[in-house]
Amino acid sequence: MPATGQVPTTNPDSALAAALAQIEGTPITLQQAVDLAMRNSTAIAEAQAAMAAARGLRRRERGVFDPEYYASGEHVRDEIPTASPFSGADVLVSNQSTFDSGLRTRLTTGTEISASLQTIRSRTNSAFAALNPQYSAFGQLSLRQPLLAGAGVAADTEYEASRLGEAAAEASFEDIVHTVEAAVVELYWDLYAAERDLAVQQLIRERADALLTESTQRARAGLVGPNQVENARVFLAEQELTLLDREEALDAISDQIATLIGVRPSTSTRFHPVDEPPSAVPVEPVESLIENAAQSNRALEAARIDLEEAGIRTRGAKRNRWPQVDLVGTLGANGLSGEVQDVIFGADTLRSGSGGTFADALARIRDLEFPRWSIGIDIVVPIGSRRRGAEYRRLQAEQERARQRYVAAQRSLEEQVRRAHRELSNGRDRLEIARRGVTASQEQVRIGLIEYRNGRSTAFELVRLGADLAAAQQRYSQALVRTAKAAATLARLTSGAYPFVDRTQNENG
Repeated sequence: MPATGQVPTTNPDSALAAALAQIEGTPITLQQAVDLAMRNSTAIAEAQAAMAAARGLRRRERGVFDPEYYASGEHVRDEIPTASPFSGADVLVSNQSTFDSGLRTRLTTGTEISASLQTIRSRTNSAFAALNPQYSAFGQLSLRQPLLAGAGVAADTEYEASRLGEAAAEASFEDIVHTVEAAVVELYWDLYAAERDLAVQQLIRERADALLTESTQRARAGLVGPNQVENARVFLAEQELTLLDREEALDAISDQIATLIGVRPSTSTRFHPVDEPPSAVPVEPVESLIENAAQSNRALEAARIDLEEAGIRTRGAKRNRWPQVDLVGTLGANGLSGEVQDVIFGADTLRSGSGGTFADALARIRDLEFPRWSIGIDIVVPIGSRRRGAEYRRLQAEQERARQRYVAAQRSLEEQVRRAHRELSNGRDRLEIARRGVTASQEQVRIGLIEYRNGRSTAFELVRLGADLAAAQQRYSQALVRTAKAAATLARLTSGAYPFVDRTQNENG
């Protein structure tokens, strides 16, 4: 072990290094694992799909305010038998072609505007038709403006809510990206610790086997009793079982990484970590980190946007509780023209002065030669307020739920930042203490072996010392990676704003 005061990144013990080198695994760097997770993570893909759906919803709701053109056409032929001498024919045959078209739109203020034009071409066999064919045209500009319900914030509630929903989905996507990255980093260091624990356990198992061999030889020589051999045998069995547990733990963490990054090891059943935990991680003041997280954390931002969205829906429902009072108005004109046909009535010959083409009928509309207008109020007052009132109260409750989720997210975020900061602040001391524990355990084992060989100790004492060494080595492994994992947690909580160390600083290729 290094001299006291030096903070190592690995255990330089040659036996441990040799044991680590013998563990098989597909090499993978931390950067490679993160890059693969960014490409293959199902959580990120799902968040991308949710973000695309939110964008589609916003575009759909925005499309409600897009202008639209409409048109319809109809041709009617009608034959009507007549008995009146003023019908102009025994069987009155009429052909009428009607065409309606126009533009209409709805503004974000709730105003509905439409401009329409209707044209009619009529032809008949009546002798009394002064214009045949006759061209009639009707043009109209209509407006409907809600004054109470449906106006103001209630006019574009769904669009504003969908816009905020898109922003919340984007924030959630960014949070998922940082969460997946942090998960990869933490699992990578767990893999590093598990591999080191396995190497340590292999060494302890070898020492247990050597202890059994030595105890057996000493028992044959009459230097120790048979109980010493059995103690060594029990210790070896326990270490072999623990070795299996360590192998399974390493394989399980490797499988978790494979699931997260979407790639299985290519040359072995498990991954082998190439990078080592960083030896130095900056530690900022906890209050600065809390403020940074409050401003940068994307999950908290998504919760805040959800609260704002709930508030918009509540304000819209509150406005819609009012009676519906709409101001309606129209401005239009009529146009008439056609091919003049003399009408003979008794001794008189009558001739219309409205002759002309279809364009003449449209010109009369343009010039407002025969105008028409209207203005009025439409009022709808619901009897009872169960439907609108109940919806308003429901949305009020939903807004309160969103507020409480936001407050809970704030509190949880501060708690997580403080916990990670404590782990980061204590990291160097924790590692030094664990290192001293390993050194002391190794020295205990060395002294215990000397005393055992000199008959001053028993195999039982060596078994206990071996177990203590295994526990100390495991604590050292956890201390090695705990600081790096705390830094990764802070990077996630601050959405990448925390200045974490370069992941490639220890990359070997």
